[in-house]
Amino acid sequence: MEQTIKPVFVVGGASFDTIVHVDAFPGAYAQTVWPNRSYRAVGSTGVGKALNLQALEVPVALHAVVGNDQEGQMIRQTLEQAGVGTLISETAEPTEQHVNLMAPNGERLSIFVQPPAREVTLDWFAINHALKACSIAVINILDYTRPILEEAVRLGVPIWTDLHDYDGANPHHQAFIDAADVVFLASDNLPDYRQVMGQLLQQGKQLVVCTHGAAGATLANAAGEWLEQPVYPVDRIEDSNGAGDAFFSGFLYGYLRGLPERECLQLAAASGALCVSSTSLAAKSASRHALEDVVRRR
Repeated sequence: MEQTIKPVFVVGGASFDTIVHVDAFPGAYAQTVWPNRSYRAVGSTGVGKALNLQALEVPVALHAVVGNDQEGQMIRQTLEQAGVGTLISETAEPTEQHVNLMAPNGERLSIFVQPPAREVTLDWFAINHALKACSIAVINILDYTRPILEEAVRLGVPIWTDLHDYDGANPHHQAFIDAADVVFLASDNLPDYRQVMGQLLQQGKQLVVCTHGAAGATLANAAGEWLEQPVYPVDRIEDSNGAGDAFFSGFLYGYLRGLPERECLQLAAASGALCVSSTSLAAKSASRHALEDVVRRR
């Protein structure tokens, strides 16, 4: 009989985005750029993680900040239709919005046309209830989440965080690094990512996972083990938005099932492959069985 999984509480990261696929990123000069295709969709790291975890039947709640506008309503509807439990802080400011230029190889140039809200009122009763009920709090690196991060530390809740394209020195990330038990990050701005991973382990982290885009991922743990995971190839990259969040979610799904870290990495790679094969943050085909099928076939 499979063990019951306590909920995961994801904190922060919701936007409504315009996705524009181009042959190549435009140069820094006046020009007209014709897209191959474009569409609008929900985005950002919290929504991406929540949708993927929900697809994998991991009970999840998401705290998000949205405006009282059409974009905010679309985010609410998408989460509701997916069955994600939500704690919404509504702001008088517009919902966060991005324009993402997508190159054929999956690279992204993201333009924040509507930055995150600066004034956020938190419902501490609901937040404390979610923190006390969860197995893990995934707290994303947004300014408004800092008080929630502090409360999670006070309550002794296990914390996972995703530093994204951390450069190894940016002070914005330090509070999240200090609080986290498990750290994910990308090697985009880290020429010596293994050194940074080692430093994080020396600071007491249980696990550090560094993703390298098409070059796969590296895991290091407190026991001194290092594991490498290649990507699983796909026939066509439809949209790489959300691939990192899908990878994170696939790993967390395996971790919550008590699987070895090698198998967690394989499930993470499978989740990323499903994501980039679709135009959604969580592929419509995403499921526990779909992940396991990808791993078996590879």
